[in-house]
Amino acid sequence: MLTCDICGEDIMFEEDMKTHLLLSHLENDMHCPLCSLSGVSYDELCFHISSAHPDEQDQACLTSASGCSAETHSAVMESEEGRTAPQLLLTQSCTAGDTCDGAGAVTPTAASGVTTDAVPDTLSRTPESGGSSPGETLPTTSTLITQSAKTRLESVRLCDQDNNGMKSEHSKAKQKRLSSPRKEKLFSCPMCALVCSSSFVLQEHVELHLQDEPSAEGELRFECPLCSVVCSNSFSLQEHVEVHLDHGAAVSSAGSPGADLKLAKRLQTEEEQRRWQEEAQQEREEFKKLQRQFGLDGGGGYCRQMERTMEKAVARGLMAPAEFHSRRAEMMESVASGVDDGRTRTQGVVRALYEYYQTERRDCVHVWLSADTDHYCSSAGDKGWGCGYRNIQMLLSSLHRTDTYAPILQEKAVPNITQMQSMIEGAWKEGLDPQGASHFNQRLQGTRAWIGATEIFTLLTSLGISARIIDFHQPTGPGDTHPRLFDWVKQYFCQSNRSSRVPPRLIHTQLPPLYLQHQGHSSSIVGLEQKKNGSLCLLLLDPGSSVSDTRKLLSRDTVSTAVRHIRKFPGSLKHKQYQVVVVHGVLSAQEKQNSIMNSRTLRAERIP
Repeated sequence: MLTCDICGEDIMFEEDMKTHLLLSHLENDMHCPLCSLSGVSYDELCFHISSAHPDEQDQACLTSASGCSAETHSAVMESEEGRTAPQLLLTQSCTAGDTCDGAGAVTPTAASGVTTDAVPDTLSRTPESGGSSPGETLPTTSTLITQSAKTRLESVRLCDQDNNGMKSEHSKAKQKRLSSPRKEKLFSCPMCALVCSSSFVLQEHVELHLQDEPSAEGELRFECPLCSVVCSNSFSLQEHVEVHLDHGAAVSSAGSPGADLKLAKRLQTEEEQRRWQEEAQQEREEFKKLQRQFGLDGGGGYCRQMERTMEKAVARGLMAPAEFHSRRAEMMESVASGVDDGRTRTQGVVRALYEYYQTERRDCVHVWLSADTDHYCSSAGDKGWGCGYRNIQMLLSSLHRTDTYAPILQEKAVPNITQMQSMIEGAWKEGLDPQGASHFNQRLQGTRAWIGATEIFTLLTSLGISARIIDFHQPTGPGDTHPRLFDWVKQYFCQSNRSSRVPPRLIHTQLPPLYLQHQGHSSSIVGLEQKKNGSLCLLLLDPGSSVSDTRKLLSRDTVSTAVRHIRKFPGSLKHKQYQVVVVHGVLSAQEKQNSIMNSRTLRAERIP
């Protein structure tokens, strides 16, 4: 049993070992020393060198192509047969498919004039080899290979002439490949001097750079090393570099600079488009959140929210099914009538405040109160979005009690929320505030949309009532306070007592309450206190206060505690912007038309 010293394979016979060494370790390791051609036989390599490198033949070393494998093969053969180096060389040449004469001369198929340094030029031939006497000098290895190459060329020519018509297209293509030097594209790392043999190896190498090279801030840099593109994360950078490698656009490659510039611009454009798409998607999600927040997501209006609330109460056992159907029928009846059912109304609030300040004289120098106003609080059907409508109800309840405005109000009762939504939609159809109508898509009924100062102005104008919007668009005092707002409210209430030089301590005016709007909420100003030190304090009715809390103002036992909750000092109003809607008269038909025309570009009076 014989064992191959190169690969360790066990072979039974000596002839099989020779064949194994030739096929597995000699012929397959042939490669051109002048270019990267490899994986060909000895005959093909000789033909390739003679045709593709005719000028470099004298400078090349043919035996270096088989290097380590040829030396190993010689060592194995010498240990087994005890032959000398010339015999091994001749055996190698013959085994490769060459013809050998009786004297041991090799006849190669191509490549004459190739020299080698692996064997000395002069060696002694043995009589057993058919050569001369021991003292006779053998021809050099270069001479042997040259003669063998010439003989092989003659054999190839004769064979080509005999089989000229039998060659296939595959043989022609193979000879064409062998006759031209092989050009292999190399890929240089743009971050170091390493040269890789393939784009895949370069990709893995660049990824190691990206993982091991942190920036000055301690984070990974996501700037492309091949161009100036900056990616948002490592995954985008990896995809970006892969595009470079796919197009062969490495920095050190011999590509066209113009093509590289176009590629960089295209990649930059793609990155910007991707970033723009992500931003657009984020904006759409935020817009949907705002729609849900302001009741514009199509989730139903007052009736639907009330029904869902009662259904939850029934599911929790807090309401009997019979009560659910009874209250639902009452709600539908109230909605159909257009008049508020009065469940959230508290009457006599301002009258109760007047009685309280008649006896309460602590540190108040002056107190101004608006006309009688009912308090309306939010219900289960409009909780979270109905404050604007509830403040309209407070304002209308006061106007109904005022001789100046009561005659022009067609509805003698305070409308409910769905009816007020219909009234605002009707005002839009008249041409009032087209920008606001477009914002709500011309529709309020069946929605939970928030309304503000402009919708209050629109509704009042459609009813023939003159109104103004005062915009306190920025703080005017220390700590983001609004002292100018308090001064303006004082001037509003003082206009009812201009004839008196010294105003009385308690003044119950016939002025309507003021609608006060800030970001996310609104309330109604029904009075003003002035302290001995000159500071001012607003009296606010908040729709967020429940019926039970508001009714505490009607009791002598709880009124002093309840008043504390409606007092608002300058330190309590620190929102960036406040808007006030003030009613100041009745509009004639012509004035109403002018207001409709002017509302196309609705403007508020800005203070300061």
